[in-house]
Amino acid sequence: MAHRQEQESADTTVTEVAPNVLRMQLPIRMPGLGHVNMYALLDKNGAAVIDPGLPGPFTWRAIQDRLRQAELKPKDIHTVLITHSHPDHFGGARRFVKEHGATVVAHRSFRFGLAKSIVENQPEVSLNDLEAQRATSESEAEADISNDHDHDHSHSHGKTASSDMGWWGGPSPWGGQQPRLPLKRRLLWRVMRMLGSGMSVPEVTHPVEQGDLLNLAGREMFVLHTPGHTPDHFCLHDPEAGVFFAGDHVLPTITPHISGVSTSEDPLLSFFYSLDRVGEIPGINQVLPAHGHPFNDLHDRAEAIKRHHYERLDKIHDISRDFSRPASVQEFSQHLFKQRSWGSMAESETFAHLEHLRHAGKAESHRDKQGVLQYLTG
Repeated sequence: MAHRQEQESADTTVTEVAPNVLRMQLPIRMPGLGHVNMYALLDKNGAAVIDPGLPGPFTWRAIQDRLRQAELKPKDIHTVLITHSHPDHFGGARRFVKEHGATVVAHRSFRFGLAKSIVENQPEVSLNDLEAQRATSESEAEADISNDHDHDHSHSHGKTASSDMGWWGGPSPWGGQQPRLPLKRRLLWRVMRMLGSGMSVPEVTHPVEQGDLLNLAGREMFVLHTPGHTPDHFCLHDPEAGVFFAGDHVLPTITPHISGVSTSEDPLLSFFYSLDRVGEIPGINQVLPAHGHPFNDLHDRAEAIKRHHYERLDKIHDISRDFSRPASVQEFSQHLFKQRSWGSMAESETFAHLEHLRHAGKAESHRDKQGVLQYLTG
């Protein structure tokens, strides 16, 4: 039995969760997450959909089934909205575009976390490999790392990374061992690609930014740029119906992964700021997340997620006192998380917290002779 809502298997039932808004759960074949919510926003011209799942025929069959229940066809989907650049949110977009001419809406800073130099310098590493690694790692991190608690820039001394995926295939920005997925996970994704599940990157035809107005479900909705989980994450506010489309920004029972490698100097601070802004929105009576069930306490849930990270920052101070010496990101990570979560994603989130403390003047760092970052909190 799943311990978290986000881990529950996809229910095939289509439900109306707001006026002219249908929730369609799509299956995810990866650890940690059991489904992604695709929302269909109905209007006189057909429908727009938000976050059409992972790429591949398995998801596409599920999309067709859910649309059929709603008496819709893929050709009726005129717009695809992508809350952020993770493959379990943009997977079906390309097919809607290629086969039915749909437009694609995403934030202006939308990117796939793939440094161009990685592809140019390592041609044997494909976009499929890197995005598949991200999909698996993110889902495991979102479930396992957040479950360790019960209730993007890198500090590279002159080097910046484009995102959390920029260091796949090379040393991490904080130094130490090169991150690598287990062999069985790499083989799984290779088989899926052979079966036609390779990543298909959509072209964003309509980029949006903070404050833009979109006409969806027959009414006006506002774009809110909410960096943190990714630099390009955005949410939608429907003031008329009191509905908030949260993407992965605010989830009901787990906290989204915050990578320390981002276009932001302090991604955790960006996340806190974004949580504060959405928590201030009045009149929200329905929050529609990308994973898990709808809920209605946006402010309280945003505050709970902040508390989770504040407690983690306090724990880092405790760990540093116990060390009584500068320590590496890996050392902090292995004291901050349970062993089941050790690895590159846990280290990346630890890095985000340590960098937040450094920018706040509550920690200092230096590189040792091997080039590994060492932190000491004050």
